[in-house]
Amino acid sequence: MKLRIKIALVLACVAAASCLRGGRGGENAPVQIQKDTVYPLGFCTDSFSVKSGVIAEGETFTALMTRLGLSAMDSYSLVQKCDSVFDVRKMRSGKRWDAYYEDSLSLRYVVYHNDKVLSTVFRCCDSVYTVRKEVILKEKTADVTITSSLWNDMIDAEVSPQMIVELADIYAWTVDFFGLQQGDRFRVLYREKYCEGESVGIDGIEYAVFSRGETLLPAVYFDQGDGRNAYWNEKGESMQKAFLKAPLKFTRISSGFSYHRKHPVHGVVRPHTGVDYAAPTGTPVLSIGDGTVISKGWGGGGGNTLKVRHNSVYTTAYLHLSKYASGINVGSHVRQGQVIGYVGMTGTATGPHLDFRVWKNGTPINPLTMESPPSEPVRPENKPLLDSLVRLRSARLDSLLKN
Repeated sequence: MKLRIKIALVLACVAAASCLRGGRGGENAPVQIQKDTVYPLGFCTDSFSVKSGVIAEGETFTALMTRLGLSAMDSYSLVQKCDSVFDVRKMRSGKRWDAYYEDSLSLRYVVYHNDKVLSTVFRCCDSVYTVRKEVILKEKTADVTITSSLWNDMIDAEVSPQMIVELADIYAWTVDFFGLQQGDRFRVLYREKYCEGESVGIDGIEYAVFSRGETLLPAVYFDQGDGRNAYWNEKGESMQKAFLKAPLKFTRISSGFSYHRKHPVHGVVRPHTGVDYAAPTGTPVLSIGDGTVISKGWGGGGGNTLKVRHNSVYTTAYLHLSKYASGINVGSHVRQGQVIGYVGMTGTATGPHLDFRVWKNGTPINPLTMESPPSEPVRPENKPLLDSLVRLRSARLDSLLKN
């Protein structure tokens, strides 16, 4: 028994000595330790005095280190050791730092908190490494019935804004978010990330169902491993279509498609073969599909206008833009969802909005009723697994919402 006690005391002394040596660097560098389990930051913080603050506006890495007491040469040495661990140019003002000093004078460690989970540790002046706090995934649900808008109703239900954006992205090709009606309903099964009891984001939506009356539009996550679409309906059809439902996110329709609209400026009845989306000046405008820019320039009453040919059948136009996106020119190839311009009120307009138009085989059609061609379905060999996944996720969502 006495021998065991002596051994335990010796081990405790060795551990304490190793902790104290951790701040001295050079030849006294400590042996490798398990950063995430022994000391969260990779060194014994109790051995040092600490100062905390935030990155000042416009402050560089070298300027920060100089302010904390490190020489310019040692700061440069640390930068050289960053390699792929951390790009010091990405330090952002307002981010917190902690500086650890030995004897309140010699700077030994600086910890830059990238976010709520990840921190970068600069050991003065010989190494740089990152530490990551434990993140716990929690299965969660949302059940929201529309009374005003997707965004407002989800926020009122205390749903994470990130989850709302992901949900909108999943249904961007199948649900017209500008035509949502009272009583429309979204039910969602998703995973949320927590660090030290605080939500730090969404890990992903597993399953969702949009319902309008008796119509149900389920979407399930299933990755085929090809790096492409990962959401499917219960038939194995891709939730991703050839065209987005709208060229803007979270705004409102101010004027619809009509051949008998009274012009708001000229006061005469004339056709309006497009849809007006009211939105603040500068709101990004997205191309609804892949295509080629065939026209860019002043369109008279339409102001700054872009026209995109998507294929031999469909062409779209985007009017009243305040400006064009960088690099967008006649002949430019654009991708679905790419920002091509920004909402404005150039030309004849009473307020900032986007006039969006679609032609099919040269004839204008109502963008709100346009049927988008589907993408490729799930591979046949994966259909049985997808069917099983839909049943399991649906049952799980129903079960959690009942409890």
